[in-house]
Amino acid sequence: MRAFYIMPFFVCCVLLTKAQPQHIGNFIVKENLTQNGKLAIIAVDSAEQPLETINGTFVFNLNGFEQDLAFHDGVAVVKHPLASSTFVFFKHKNQESSVGKLYYIYKSDQALKPFKINGLLLLIIPGAFLLVGYLFKRFLTVLVILAIIYGYFHYAKGLDFSKIVESIFAGIKGFV
Repeated sequence: MRAFYIMPFFVCCVLLTKAQPQHIGNFIVKENLTQNGKLAIIAVDSAEQPLETINGTFVFNLNGFEQDLAFHDGVAVVKHPLASSTFVFFKHKNQESSVGKLYYIYKSDQALKPFKINGLLLLIIPGAFLLVGYLFKRFLTVLVILAIIYGYFHYAKGLDFSKIVESIFAGIKGFV
């Protein structure tokens, strides 16, 4: 009689349980171990330790081209080899979120060397160039204004550049 009640309970438990879905929350890119010019994508956790439990086919976008990559023990190999050094944007979309990373893949005669490019640098470097350009523009503006003032005093009042330099040296000698 007890088995009659316990058996449906176990059947319901088996039917209602689900396996944990496999998803890739983070990945890194390295050269394939066979060094055949192909890249390997390794599924990792937040501490960048390989997740060897990831198996199956996952969809990745590589520079906008969608590819189905077959993961075995947490590693998938991109199907096509690289012909030359290039920038590659890897993107994987889960049910919860999407992960995208930009890499510069340097191809030498012996190996591929992927360099991860931080997205924040893509904002900081152009911002620094704009700041330097703005400061240079301000400097040029001040320089042009000083040149106009010098030109006025040179032509109208007889001020010569050599007199300005002599005055500066006299001031330095008097200071020392």
